[in-house]
Amino acid sequence: MIVLELQQVEVDHCPACGGIWLDAGELELLFEDAQQAEQLVGSFRQAPHTKEKARPCPICLKKMQKIFSRQREPVVIDRCPKGHGLWFDRGELPQVLSKAGLDREQKIIKLLSEIFSYNKSGIKNGG
Repeated sequence: MIVLELQQVEVDHCPACGGIWLDAGELELLFEDAQQAEQLVGSFRQAPHTKEKARPCPICLKKMQKIFSRQREPVVIDRCPKGHGLWFDRGELPQVLSKAGLDREQKIIKLLSEIFSYNKSGIKNGG
């Protein structure tokens, strides 16, 4: 993984798979509002069954939990059971932010699109 900086927040990015790791507290820093970040994370629930393979936490190496957003079209992400952070597969972070309506000015999505070349739907351009 490589470390990139978004708004003075270090974001771990895997160039091989396009995933993004946010350490605990980094989502709050991106939002610049702990309450919004808590609202977003609180909107997720444990996924009962998923075909996605469990990922190890990059910090503690424990299997992460699959959690999903409760929107009409849910997005499944990974959360460390010890609270070390969140893993977003390619395009999932902008999708989650867009569907949750918490990034109304699209400040974070614009930053992500500049760095990762995402289009408005969260899909990496050219891939």
